[in-house]
Amino acid sequence: MTTTTTPTAAVTPKPAGRAGLALFTMFLGSFTLVSAEFLPPGVLTTMAADLGVREGVVGLSVSATAFTALLAALGLSSVFPRLDRRTLLMALTIGAAVSNLVVALAPNIVLLLLARLLLGAAVGGYWSMALVIATRLVPADRLGKAMMLVNAGTTVATVAGVPLGVLLSQFAGWRVVFVVTAALTVVAAIAVRLTLPPIPPAPGVGWSAMGGALRAPGVALGLLSVVAVIGGHFAGYTYIRPALAELLGAGPGAIPILLALFGVGGLVGNFVIGSLADRRLELLLVLVPAVIAVSIAAIIASAHLPALAYVAVILWGGAFGGILNVVQVWISRVLPDRVEAGSGLLVAGFQLAIILGSAVGGRFVDTLGTATTYGIAAVLALLGGIVVRLSLARAQR
Repeated sequence: MTTTTTPTAAVTPKPAGRAGLALFTMFLGSFTLVSAEFLPPGVLTTMAADLGVREGVVGLSVSATAFTALLAALGLSSVFPRLDRRTLLMALTIGAAVSNLVVALAPNIVLLLLARLLLGAAVGGYWSMALVIATRLVPADRLGKAMMLVNAGTTVATVAGVPLGVLLSQFAGWRVVFVVTAALTVVAAIAVRLTLPPIPPAPGVGWSAMGGALRAPGVALGLLSVVAVIGGHFAGYTYIRPALAELLGAGPGAIPILLALFGVGGLVGNFVIGSLADRRLELLLVLVPAVIAVSIAAIIASAHLPALAYVAVILWGGAFGGILNVVQVWISRVLPDRVEAGSGLLVAGFQLAIILGSAVGGRFVDTLGTATTYGIAAVLALLGGIVVRLSLARAQR
């Protein structure tokens, strides 16, 4: 299949009202997809009992989603180089709805995992398209604020969507939760068709364009730094419950409060950092990872000063809630003429960081202990922030 396309006319940014409605649709899509992505951990025990498998096997549903999300982010533009991006986004959203419905009806773990692979393809493709579509809806100097709204769907899903799903599962069962999620995803797909304008592919998409983007000055170094920062985050956050229990001595009553504070911090951070990303990118590229690093390190120190943990989780949540806005603006600055390829690389880097961070973090927790693992995670986040800032300077020479 051809992996390039002829240049197309640029899409003029839409009027503020229409652009706002389209961005809200993107928010709805990110909310439904991320809710579906992270629902299994919240209903893990009941899913495992119903399907007759161990909890660790059901936990593979998250890893499977991340794996195919990585592949979709890298390859989707090459597979569909000429397809209108609105149509592609609608197809991906419908694919997510089908996945959720199959999960709800799955009689065994094999079919469930296959359905989650489909969800991963939808998630990876959706996020690789989101930044591209935003660049067609708003001027370049408002891209950070536009993505702030889209990315808010992720934070709201974490803070409210998944907990509400877990609550519903206690009354109606986990299968009903996935049926409801499928219905919401269908609504999001219809909204995509009604509110987004036709969006032609960006010039030069495909494998060759992806490779060219990776070789551009500062890009490979910056992506490696993003993997370090996000990997450090997930190495810590995936094991935050045992960390709070072991290092802080937090009991069953305190841990939900601390996790809720993390979520609230993420919601605030998305809007605050997103509103600044267009104008303060150079500062935020260093500051946001540094706050993640310091917050992770503060969890270790909270063993001697418990109150520090409450401040740390708010700041950690705030920094992580805004970092996606920052790196999305970064990739649009270093690859202004190849945003689609750059966005695919960025989403793939995020998914790789999730896989490596959770897996390597787990290995370190088992062999080196929680405190040492958190120390390594903090160092990774700090170094990643410094290097990604250097990559921007290199790209701007």
